[in-house]
Amino acid sequence: MSLIFGIIILLLLASGLFSVIAWKFNILAIVVLVVVWFAAMYNKFVALRNRTQEAWADIEVQLKRRYDLIPNLVNTVKGYATHESSAFENVTKARSAAMGAPGPTPAHAQAENMLTGALKSVFALAEAYPDLKANQNFLALQNELSDTENKIQSARRFYNSNVRDLNTAIESFPDNIIAGIFNFSKMEFFDLADNDAAQNPVEVKF
Repeated sequence: MSLIFGIIILLLLASGLFSVIAWKFNILAIVVLVVVWFAAMYNKFVALRNRTQEAWADIEVQLKRRYDLIPNLVNTVKGYATHESSAFENVTKARSAAMGAPGPTPAHAQAENMLTGALKSVFALAEAYPDLKANQNFLALQNELSDTENKIQSARRFYNSNVRDLNTAIESFPDNIIAGIFNFSKMEFFDLADNDAAQNPVEVKF
């Protein structure tokens, strides 16, 4: 869009070089075009920012769902592995840290990684307790958490793609002029560390 407006302005300037009347008309046309361009670019940034914020809201919905499922999981596993207190404490602490971390930030992503790792340790306890592995409540919670992890990953990818589009527009010329004037700022990606266990959905194989 910026390129098209630039070409139109150049054509108007060129057409007015040999005519005073055309030149006066072109000045007005150029002013109108610049105003329209400013409005179009501003609306573009508003749309990009709103899409990114909406994408983050989708992540928060899935994260809240996971936070709500965790206490039920811990209570279910506790009934069979009462002496595994350290694993339960780690999950509880990791859950609190993730819920309190500001997002979207690298610190929040790290807290979510820690929580996923703690959850995996709880699911691993099931291997030592056949009755727990067969418990219908446990199986239902495992399936719900696995599904939630998949949705979190999908929502995270969608969010990051919107952040990429917003940040690219903010850095690109001449769009960066509008971004600077109206204080549109870059947003943080919500990424996971390479080879981190949280990159895979929670899964327990029986």
